[in-house]
Amino acid sequence: MRVRQGQGDAALPIYKRVLSKEQEDSQGYPQGFGKEGGNPSWRNALPHILVAIISSFLFGYHLGVINDTLESISKALGFKGNTMAEGLVVSTCLGGAFIGSLFSGSIADYFGRRRSFQLCALPMIVGASMSATTNSLAGMLLGRFLVGTGMGLGPSVAALYVAEVSPAFVRGTFGSFPQLATCLGLMAAFLIGIPARETEGWWRICFWAPVIPAGVLALSMELCAESPHWLFKKGRSIEAEAEFERLLGGSHVKSAIAELSKSDRGDEVDAVKFSELFYGRYSKVVFIGSVLFALQQLSGINAVFYFSSAVFKSAGVPADTGNMFVALINLTGSFIATILMDKLGRKVLLLGSFLGMAIALGLEITAASSFVSRGTSVYLSVGGMLLVVLTFALGVGPVPSLLLSELFPNRIRAKAMAFCLAVHWVVNFFVGLLFLRLLEQLGPKLLYSIFASFCLIAFVFVKKNILETKGKSLHEIELALLPAE
Repeated sequence: MRVRQGQGDAALPIYKRVLSKEQEDSQGYPQGFGKEGGNPSWRNALPHILVAIISSFLFGYHLGVINDTLESISKALGFKGNTMAEGLVVSTCLGGAFIGSLFSGSIADYFGRRRSFQLCALPMIVGASMSATTNSLAGMLLGRFLVGTGMGLGPSVAALYVAEVSPAFVRGTFGSFPQLATCLGLMAAFLIGIPARETEGWWRICFWAPVIPAGVLALSMELCAESPHWLFKKGRSIEAEAEFERLLGGSHVKSAIAELSKSDRGDEVDAVKFSELFYGRYSKVVFIGSVLFALQQLSGINAVFYFSSAVFKSAGVPADTGNMFVALINLTGSFIATILMDKLGRKVLLLGSFLGMAIALGLEITAASSFVSRGTSVYLSVGGMLLVVLTFALGVGPVPSLLLSELFPNRIRAKAMAFCLAVHWVVNFFVGLLFLRLLEQLGPKLLYSIFASFCLIAFVFVKKNILETKGKSLHEIELALLPAE
């Protein structure tokens, strides 16, 4: 089909040069759009998303790298037996992640998504290099803090980017990729860290290793598309059309721009203030997001991970073998969630996941009861722990980040995600800080009962407050959730 070209064609928006009248239906949309077989190709967006989730891989790697290397690090740097110093090596990274997540919204809104990924990679390269070469505790702490800031920035930007560049019909599947990448990062850290206990100085290799994927992320982002949503919000509509053409194909550009035009004026260059998140039409959706992330951490998943080695030891299973099995269960559950996300929907997976975790924690409660024999208790404890991990990976793990990036309107999406992830890190910190103390004072039976109660509360909360977003455009979700201005 020939498309007429004239002298003024260069000044026309891209979609007007790509689409002709014969390609449009009577309502002005490309033929087949919204009809069976009329979806844009998912293959266009996939390479961009695979590059973006390198940040999630790095997040998982740096989260797990300290587990097998801490003993060797403490010997080499002269603080072995100093539990305060060992705790700082772990928690400094979490502190950096909190700072990074808190500012991630402002960074993503000011620099754009692509540059934010590169800014995420930079402290990970510098921090990991410092940790790999340091001969002092101070150098290790500074390196871990820098890595943490990148860890805090990465997940927020990844969730934004994946939601904004994915076609609606596969947004759930693509939105599960960051969780899969995180699981792969955890497994990579475990596998690379195996020789650390036996080989002197191997821990330095463990910190050098992630410098390579971080460099790949920073360089490859130069070739990736910028988020059309961010470009349009900044008033750069011509560039937004160009990126939509790369991501969706030329025949879907007009409809994509039309969707954006309904919710964004395209000239909102003023920064969104954090105070706007807490009053007016945005307050309810931000409240929902914050509570959902808090409940994710209060489900007790991190406590279960923390206690897994002791559970396997009581069953006579080597800790390394048990932890690898947990990682495989987590990866398997995340893979299944990827398949089901656009079939069953986000809400169904969340409801089933929270309910499944409550049942699994019920097995842990039974295992801690006095009326259960020692042998039965071990089986229930191991089975309950593995079931908690599996059910978490099926929904509570991957869904919140994807769901919130869909629920938040374009105007506040970056800053709202930043705030909710900051809540996530704060609750995560206090759960980790208080878990052992509560375990000593309350015992496992009561503590697991508290976690199970939070899972049931989360089930009710999701049932009443969460909107199903499967197959809906971001504009349709915004219209359904927000009151009119």
